[in-house]
Amino acid sequence: MKKALIFRGGWDGHEPVQVSERFAGLVRKHGFAVDLCDTLDCLKDPEPLMALDLIVACQTMSELPQGYSESVSKAVAAGVGLAGCHGGMCDAFRNDTLWQFITGGQWVSHPGDDGTRYTVHIHRGSSPITEGLEDFEVCSEHYYLHIDPAIEVLASTRFPAAPYYHTANKPVDMPVAWTKYWGNGRVFYNSLGHHDDVFDKSPAAQTLMERGMLWAAEGKAFAAQNELTTDRFLNDAKTY
Repeated sequence: MKKALIFRGGWDGHEPVQVSERFAGLVRKHGFAVDLCDTLDCLKDPEPLMALDLIVACQTMSELPQGYSESVSKAVAAGVGLAGCHGGMCDAFRNDTLWQFITGGQWVSHPGDDGTRYTVHIHRGSSPITEGLEDFEVCSEHYYLHIDPAIEVLASTRFPAAPYYHTANKPVDMPVAWTKYWGNGRVFYNSLGHHDDVFDKSPAAQTLMERGMLWAAEGKAFAAQNELTTDRFLNDAKTY
């Protein structure tokens, strides 16, 4: 049986309990054993994390104690998947650049605040995660992120949708959902999910999340089947 850890907390406005319970239900449908954790101490030691197939982040802002992101880094590099949505993953641990390096992006603004209407454009053919999905409308926060150029964009949205200082620049396509790799591990992010009901109002957002979590959880098995180790990613100097 595959194992998932969902850690949750931080700002209550992002409804971490409701969102985490939803995600737990989604992966349990696929036979996962799920552990829900209300403290960051579950990230302290890399060894227990290594036994997992998937880690799901539902923790807005907050601060990771020293060494915790290194534990996550080691586990994900070994093949454990990492997935999350909205502020629960990419507006978490703002002072931790390693966390941002792993996840592939960082929230910086949501011009127009909650209630902004915009279109999510699916990048068809980019990944099995988006197979059969069509563009869809959302009424929620419109996330502006600073992103890792290495990410594979699965869905995007057009900025600006609301007036703000950034409108002096040319229009841009902002990623909404993406994948990336960290060592042997797979990382999935979906910027939707300001409130739990976003996934009811826009069912495609939930489909993206469900498929993304399952995709991320396959990294460990793939690495084992192909006898992939983390040694190939490290050099002798270890200057990083």
